Amino acid sequence: MAHEKANLGKRLVAAIIDGLIAGVLSGVISFLGIGSLLGGAYILTKDALMFELLKEPAWKGRSVGKRVMRLKVAGPRGSDVNFESSAKRNWPLAIGELLSFIVALMPTGKVAWSSWSLIVGVSLIIGIIEIALVLTDPQGRRLGDRLADTRVVEVAEEGPSADRTL
Repeated sequence: MAHEKANLGKRLVAAIIDGLIAGVLSGVISFLGIGSLLGGAYILTKDALMFELLKEPAWKGRSVGKRVMRLKVAGPRGSDVNFESSAKRNWPLAIGELLSFIVALMPTGKVAWSSWSLIVGVSLIIGIIEIALVLTDPQGRRLGDRLADTRVVEVAEEGPSADRTL
């Protein structure tokens, strides 16, 4: 496995794809903040979710965005990522969605705009730290990668479909 960090452009596109999925879940299902819970759950488990649902080896360590961009999350010495390590890796990214769910459960009159401002502020600060670490760490490891002992790597062409020509 290569020791160089994964292409930053590919990581950005993968993050946008996964963010859009979480955003759609959050926005479409707004009843009692359930969408925020689903969006947060997707972000937390995205690196293990599709493999656990489909049991297809091509999804190991890959969210939808990472699969599209041919990236993968690998644990220590290339080990696979499970729900636990995915959640450990992604909680800094999911915290805003999950806090939004909690605030959405509060009675409307008791929720101050300051609650939402705090959530946005915390999410923004964590996001800036994560981006700074991806850009400055020699292996592109962000805070979540350090917590879960993971890193994002590029994946070569996959199995039989790699041999086909169009």
